[in-house]
Amino acid sequence: MNEIMKIVEGINGILWNYILLILLIGVGVYLTIRLKFPQFSRVLPALKGMLSDIKNKKQCEKGTMTPFQSLATAIAAQVGTGNIVGVATAIASGGPGAAFWMILSAFFGMSTIFGEAVLAQIYREVKHGKLVGGPAYYIKNGLKSKFLSTFFAIVCIMAMGIIGIMVQSNSVVNSLHESFHLNMTVISVILIVLVGAILSGGMNRIGAFTEKVVPFMALLYIVGALIIVISHITALPTAIKMIFIGAFEPKAISGGVLGIGLKETIRFGLARGLFSNEAGMGSTPHSHAVAKTNHPAEQGFIAMIGVFIATFIICLSTVMINLTSGSYDYSISAAEMTKDATLMTQIGFSTTFGKFGGGFLSIALTFFSLTTIVGWYFFALSNVKLLCGKKRIISKSFKFIVLIFLGLGPIVEPDLIWLLADMFMGLMALPNIIAIIFLSNKIIYVLKDYDQCVKNGDIKWTYEYQKKE
Repeated sequence: MNEIMKIVEGINGILWNYILLILLIGVGVYLTIRLKFPQFSRVLPALKGMLSDIKNKKQCEKGTMTPFQSLATAIAAQVGTGNIVGVATAIASGGPGAAFWMILSAFFGMSTIFGEAVLAQIYREVKHGKLVGGPAYYIKNGLKSKFLSTFFAIVCIMAMGIIGIMVQSNSVVNSLHESFHLNMTVISVILIVLVGAILSGGMNRIGAFTEKVVPFMALLYIVGALIIVISHITALPTAIKMIFIGAFEPKAISGGVLGIGLKETIRFGLARGLFSNEAGMGSTPHSHAVAKTNHPAEQGFIAMIGVFIATFIICLSTVMINLTSGSYDYSISAAEMTKDATLMTQIGFSTTFGKFGGGFLSIALTFFSLTTIVGWYFFALSNVKLLCGKKRIISKSFKFIVLIFLGLGPIVEPDLIWLLADMFMGLMALPNIIAIIFLSNKIIYVLKDYDQCVKNGDIKWTYEYQKKE
């Protein structure tokens, strides 16, 4: 077992510390320049339009999602333990300055996810009477590579539908057991029943579930973070100062006691930012593909909102909780701080809310993990449908396979499944990035077409690739 873990750790080190770091940031910068910095001009109008749809209670056809439901499902997958535990680990390992680079990665990631959503919209298909799409589909239909499409589909099913599901159930069961001393078997059974009930309702029930739970839990977490920051408001100026100083001169903090250099700060900040918002990873396009919208660019703008919420709001909330509450200790080295990184955010809540704080965070993690399980199942199922074609029995039975691994998650060695999850998600990103680069001209064309439609006063997409089975 130790040998397997060493091999997987070696692969992850190469993937996340070098290859993916360069490729994901590179494609984000490239698209940002070619799209003329859409982060500044496109997000607020998209947010306004989405809020209007929510107010008017826009409905969707069976087998599709509204733009807001697709966004909620995407955020359900993006917001999880990585935004809470992962972010705490990033600032513990890379210092406060890692938060600056994390935000920077999200800024460029907004352009990347715009491209993913656009491609998912225009190369989606109709299978079994329902819309379906994602990287495997735009690799197959746009890039015309059956090999890369199949490779992505297989790796995605493993990363999200098998290993990822086990990671989340492991986190949920252990968190509730430690916080409330609940029986782990009982928790596992309840989790399986609950998830099974949600998944049995298909796409429409998944969309209805995520659009209700995700905003509620995100808002509750943000409010909790604001209360903590306000309670320690005198520490806020120092926290902000340390983020900017640490981003460029980490050795200047606490006289160099952190024991980290600029390279480590940048690496941990960028890598954690990319991992938390999943821009370029190839996960969230699955939900954006099934949204019914007038033009692919509109869904691209909405996808950008997801990255903004996941990193600029949720992740930054976690950063400020730890830096203002005192759970991050500037006088301790990064090596020592990293050992207790998983408890940092919990300590931050406990300093303000007492025993209730630890319990609240455990419940928040549970709901975030639950929505992630639902989102990841939906993403994996899209790829099962691509591999199975017309064999509906296989795609229908996939949910039972997921529920089995959901039950196995809590009894498997957590370190191993976390390492495997990192590896498969890293492998998943590679063919997706290749597709984004080679199909970038199509992304640019879609944005130009949208702007022309706006000038003409008729926002309508005239071409749509939809293969029906």
